[in-house]
Amino acid sequence: MPRRAGRASPGVEAWRALLGAMFDPVRLRALRVLDKSELGVGELARVLKVPQSTASRHLKALAAVGLVTRRANGTLALYRAVSTIPEDTRAVCSAGRRHIESLHSCADDDTRLQAVLRQRRGDAADFFGRIGQGWDAVRTRLFGQAFSDVALCQLIDPSWTVADVGCGTGQVAERLADSVAEVVAIDRELAMVEACRKRLAGRTNCEVRQGDLLALPAAAREFNAVVMSLVLHHIDDPARAVAEAARTIRPGGWLLVIDMAPHDHEEFRSAMGHKHLGFSADDVINWCARRSLLVMRRWQRLPAADGSGPGLFAALLERSRATFSRQPRRRSS
Repeated sequence: MPRRAGRASPGVEAWRALLGAMFDPVRLRALRVLDKSELGVGELARVLKVPQSTASRHLKALAAVGLVTRRANGTLALYRAVSTIPEDTRAVCSAGRRHIESLHSCADDDTRLQAVLRQRRGDAADFFGRIGQGWDAVRTRLFGQAFSDVALCQLIDPSWTVADVGCGTGQVAERLADSVAEVVAIDRELAMVEACRKRLAGRTNCEVRQGDLLALPAAAREFNAVVMSLVLHHIDDPARAVAEAARTIRPGGWLLVIDMAPHDHEEFRSAMGHKHLGFSADDVINWCARRSLLVMRRWQRLPAADGSGPGLFAALLERSRATFSRQPRRRSS
């Protein structure tokens, strides 16, 4: 049947809708920002300096033509620019982006975006401050009861002084206290420090300190070993935290890292302030490469636990006695 006169083809209609959605400079700015980071409506409104209702209206228009994707995270909706779009559509978007980037407003958008992301980086502190001792229940729900004990079996020597860095409420420190000579538990967040002190009260071989994990309140070579359990995914630069831990370890001592293997639980970023979605053995090797006094001796997946969260790994790093040591070949199981 011949097409009715005067009616555009579906392809033309789609292009007309696409160009109409991108005609507004605010939408081009929104696409540019959402290509850099996933944001909520309120966050995008702050970056663009528009009312939240305006940001919502522009997002709806961009989503209607397939340029923005929406992801629900509980009651929160998060938006990001779609990366897998047809080549011709990508060319139009690129042209629009080049045009909009010539405007001063984009530099201001970048400044405000960084401010929003800095505020988000405080979410981990807010999360732990709010949850306090309730973190035990969250961790058990995600990772089960036994993961710490399995990992610590690789570490324990009864004569050692061991630091639990990023100790949280002190679950790992409590387990260590029965097996080593001295335990020093360190955490940045006051709520966690107070909960840890309460848990370890009465144990004469335990000390709790408050301090930044990137500038530990500890002397050089103070510890035989350091444990960092479910800590590094909260830190922007894990390699820097690992290097700082290495500073406090005696030559021949150990750094045991217990953390999540790579996963796709994107919601952990906004819900619990995670900066990284797990780590691979290659990630750990790269951390060591930035600190020649550390050598990775083992990286292995831990046995599946009874929790609902991602799988875990244990990585054993040695503080070498020399100033340089070649990285071993990766061994995993």
